[in-house]
Formats: sequence, structure tokens, C-alpha cells
Amino acid sequence: MNRPIKIVIPMAGLGTRLRPLTWSIPKQLLNVAGKSVLDHVLNTFNTLPDPRNFELVNVVGYLGDQIEAHIKEHYPHITSHYVVQDDPRGQSHAIYLAREYLDGPMLVVFADTLIETDLACLADDSVEAVAWVKPVPDPRRFGVAVLGNNGHVERLIEKPNSMEHNLAVVGFYYFRDAHKLLSAIEEQMKRDIQTGGEYFLADAVNIMLENGLRMNTKEVDVWLDAGTPESLLETNRYLLEHGMDNSAIASKRKRIVVIPPVFIHPSAVVTESVIGPFTSLGADCKVHSSIVRNTILGDAAEVTDVILEGSLVGRRAQITRRAGRINAGDQTMVIL
Repeated sequence: MNRPIKIVIPMAGLGTRLRPLTWSIPKQLLNVAGKSVLDHVLNTFNTLPDPRNFELVNVVGYLGDQIEAHIKEHYPHITSHYVVQDDPRGQSHAIYLAREYLDGPMLVVFADTLIETDLACLADDSVEAVAWVKPVPDPRRFGVAVLGNNGHVERLIEKPNSMEHNLAVVGFYYFRDAHKLLSAIEEQMKRDIQTGGEYFLADAVNIMLENGLRMNTKEVDVWLDAGTPESLLETNRYLLEHGMDNSAIASKRKRIVVIPPVFIHPSAVVTESVIGPFTSLGADCKVHSSIVRNTILGDAAEVTDVILEGSLVGRRAQITRRAGRINAGDQTMVIL
């Protein structure tokens, strides 16, 4: 694979299920186990056959300037392109907007899900297309891959009505020839194949399958969601249990009790508190006289005299237990 692989990451969604946090930060930059969701996604590409030979094609929208700033600061070595999707008309539309940057092999990766997989299989130039999948007990709320007798994908079905096919598509695709995908998207738009007013990638893939595309599937063992508060906390919990825990270092701090697993940023200031389990504290957090468990605190959040459990606290938020005074923004939830 001589040409750089292009990695398209559609990130123009508003992240409405994660409000109020996403009023001021893209969901891809929310912290999970010490890193942003986007950081965890980018780590997946370390297993590419040539992990230095790729380019990012980021499709951004509301608050996209923060994504660009984050990548420039933390990944200056990666060639990155940015396309603005002001009118979110679906996944295929997002990819089509980025067409000037697309040729040769490409990945399409949706950045509100995290997977663990080995991308070394892409070293095989005979591989035409791959959809990463995971068997699920109830496939009806996912897109699924239907396999033919030859083991290749026959078609994709978005949110099937039956339980017959259980290979959920996890939002991670490979195409050897970007131009063929772009041609299929053009055909999709010409036929006006939409669902709920949006052009879904699955429909473009089905057009490619009609035209003879040979698409393989690759099962993943780990598929994590970062699209809702509950799933974000579950993902945080998994990552802390699988390599992101730094409780051995954090427990050396004085005047605090650490219950593993946790991630406490080195710049966080914690006093007279119990932290954990399953808790992540971002950079420059301040926690005093509190109990914080199963919770994520964003950078520079401040917590004093409270008990937090199952909570998400945004950047620079202040939570202090005082009688009779609350300053709550849009869609804030306060339970005392």
C-alpha cells in the first residue's frame, strides 16, 4: 500500500444526546479515561500496515474549530484536511463533501464509537472492502450485515425488523477504491435514497454491492459507544479496567483515598477526598472534601463538599455544596 490511506471521520453531528456538555464542546473531545474520545479513535490507527502513511479527512460542523485546534496541537505530524458540513444531510453527504481529498484506499470511521481491532489485514491488496461487525443479541437498533453463501456481504440493512441477522455494523469501513464509493454516493443522491431526510452510507454500500463489490467482514471483540451519558460512563469504566488506570501513581498522593481503577491527571489537585472506583479527573481539576465515583470530570472542573456518582461534569464547571444557591445553564440537571 504505497499511497497514503485516507481516513474520513465525519464529526459534524451536534451530539444532542450529550447535552448540556456538547453545547460548548464537540462530543469527540469529551474526556474518557484520561483522553478525548477522538484520541482513542486515532490510537486505533497504530495497527495500520504503515501507521505513518495516512491522512485524516475530518468533516466538521458546529464547534469544528475546536477539533482542528486539538489535532494541530496534539498531532502536528499527521497530514489533516478539514471539510465543513453546515447542513448535516447524512453520512454519505459528509463523505461526498470531502471528495477532493479522496482517492485510492480509504477508511470511514464514525467517531462516537470505539473499537479494538488489528488493521494489519489491510496490507492485503486483494481486499476490496471491509465492514467491521460484532454479533449482538438484538440487532434491531443497529445496521446489520447480511452475508451470502460465499461469506461476503450481500447487503446492509439499517435497523432490521427481525432478529434473523445479528452482525451489527460498528461504524468502521474500508474501501480499496475511494472513487467507486463516491460514484455510488452520486448514484444514491440521483435516486434520492434517503432515510429520515438523510443519506446513509449503508445505502451507498448497497449500490456498490449491486455492482459486484466484494466486501468482507471482520469481527471486533470490543465495541464501545460514546454517544450518550450512560454509554460514556460505561466506556470510561471499560478503558480504566483495560490499561488506562493510573491508580498506582495516584494512590501515592497524600490526604486522599484512591479506589481503583481511576485516572487522575497529574495536574489535578485533590485533597481530603475519596476518588473511585471508575473515575477520571481531567487536567487542572480541583477536588476537595468530596467523594467521587463512577464519574468523569472535565478539565479544570472544581468540586467541593459533594458526593458524585454516575456523573459527567464539564470543563471549568463548579460544583459546591452550599445552601440555597444554584446557577444552572441550559439543560443542566441538578439533584441534591
